[in-house]
Amino acid sequence: MKKNILMVLVILVALIASGCSEKKLNAPAEKPTVVIGSKLFQESYILAHMAALMLEDAGYETDVIEGLGGTFVNYEALKKDEINTYVEYTGTAYSQILKKPPLEVWDPEVVYTETEKGLKETDKIVVVSTPGFEDAYAIAVKEDWAETNNVTKISDLKKYASQMTIGTDPEFSTREDGLPRIKDVYGIEFKDYKQAVATVMYEAIKIDEVGAISAYTTDTRNEVFNLRVLQDDKNALPPYDAMYIMTEEFATNNPDAVAALKKLDGRIDTYTMRNLNYKFDVEKMEPRDIAREFLIKEGLIEA
Repeated sequence: MKKNILMVLVILVALIASGCSEKKLNAPAEKPTVVIGSKLFQESYILAHMAALMLEDAGYETDVIEGLGGTFVNYEALKKDEINTYVEYTGTAYSQILKKPPLEVWDPEVVYTETEKGLKETDKIVVVSTPGFEDAYAIAVKEDWAETNNVTKISDLKKYASQMTIGTDPEFSTREDGLPRIKDVYGIEFKDYKQAVATVMYEAIKIDEVGAISAYTTDTRNEVFNLRVLQDDKNALPPYDAMYIMTEEFATNNPDAVAALKKLDGRIDTYTMRNLNYKFDVEKMEPRDIAREFLIKEGLIEA
């Protein structure tokens, strides 16, 4: 009798162990924490948190690194798997990362296609989402100065630039699609330049420390600080369409993460991005709160 009971217990233990083993084998893989990088300005913070909220809604934990650095810091971190995604811009990737020569006529579709292809072939980086807006570089000056001197386009600066200091973000003054490109196309060379993060750059022109800046076309401080964005009348500057990028390996191993970010495709036009930036610059909202409010309004996440 004891032997029979012992045999039953042995069988039960074996069955339970077998069941546990099968459960472990069949259990879905645990989702990784997704690390999201950002550049050094408000728009990048907002878009990073937007990605985080979409990923969290899909069951991922996230870690947002606000202000990680410029283009190359984020891109190298992505390649080394120190971050898993961030928002890059087509013109920046085309000229700075891929080192492609400028087109005779800038065509946004050509730039996007060449960029998408080049990133994948060169570094196995893939575009996983295109929100739908462009944040282009531009040259801006104070409105009252522009009015007095009848300056409406970049070529109008030629007779003034040699006496002007321009404020730029940490990249525009030296990158090939920035001031060197303005010099090549327009024959314009400024007296000097001062590099700073976007917030300091905009403050510098507000208090007349600089006479012009490398503005962003989605930045509401252009209006708030009463700046005139000059027409790029010789089409020197390339298109800069926003795109979330990942390594091909991470995207392949995390299709749910890709699907979550894909929901942002075409959801943000330039007007909308300007309004989101306004909430940061003027209303002083936190970037995560701005992102959450937008996503709830769009029905992409629940309140």
